[in-house]
Amino acid sequence: MKYVKLGNTGIKISQVVLGSTNMGWRIDEKQSHKMMDKAVELGINAFDTANIYGKWGEGGYPGRSEEIIGNWIKERGNREDIVLATKLYGEMSENVNDRGLSRKHIHKALKGSMKRLQTDWVDIYFTHTFDAETPVEETMRTFTALIEQGKIHYAGASNHPAWRIMEALWVSDKYGLERYEVLQPVYNMAKRHTYEQDIVPLVEKYQLGVTSYSPLGTGFLTGRYGKEKLPETPRVEGVKRSYFKDRNFETLKTIKKIAKEKEVTMAQIAISWVVHQESITAPIIGANTIEQLEENVGALDIKLTKNDLKKLDEASDWKILDELSR
Repeated sequence: MKYVKLGNTGIKISQVVLGSTNMGWRIDEKQSHKMMDKAVELGINAFDTANIYGKWGEGGYPGRSEEIIGNWIKERGNREDIVLATKLYGEMSENVNDRGLSRKHIHKALKGSMKRLQTDWVDIYFTHTFDAETPVEETMRTFTALIEQGKIHYAGASNHPAWRIMEALWVSDKYGLERYEVLQPVYNMAKRHTYEQDIVPLVEKYQLGVTSYSPLGTGFLTGRYGKEKLPETPRVEGVKRSYFKDRNFETLKTIKKIAKEKEVTMAQIAISWVVHQESITAPIIGANTIEQLEENVGALDIKLTKNDLKKLDEASDWKILDELSR
């Protein structure tokens, strides 16, 4: 495992981050602990969660994923060894103020997350999306105070459009506040347009770290989905809405061909492609089994040639469609 500098911060993280969306939803606590143990064994030192994770499924509730990770940290005694990220914004209860990015909710949300995670600090605290009702200055002033108190080390922004990120950076610069240092956008071969056109210029200019998510397109890029082949998964309808497009099925053909040539899986090619992108610090990977985790981490050993990357880029290039639409 290689470790890479996270943007303009002073910390280093593994080339892939372990995500926890499935913990407390599709895999139980015992399985989740085994997954995290294997991740550490494979060299992963960065873990990503959110305060709403775990609310899906029968018996689920917001915070379940954080609780599972917190119990694991307590049992292993390894808090100093990992880089831990969590997120806030989502609705945590029926209380009208128990959501968003106001000063009131940030303090309550962080207190709740630290209790569930059984930690005194969070390494990267992400806003899960932007809050149109709260002034950016209020959010960034609150983050600045929390950083000064040592409760969080860095602030990050997930699922923000470029202009929202730019506004936050401008506010931080104008008032001498801490800024967003890490971004967390969706990015994969079937969803390139928005990130590459709008976000990459910001990443390059302001030296931002990027821990992108969904490198497999919620499983679409593994080849499991076909127009007439639908696996039994709770995510199937979302995958169909987001990825069932003719051009994406053409991209799958190229991924499959290169995977066959290299005798690896389609999932490994899809993840490797993201890892090869210069603006990406480390993609977030998830898994339901130890075997899937090992397969996904194995993508780091795959070297895509310039010709491989050219073929994959051309197969999934949104710029070609833009040209054709003019």
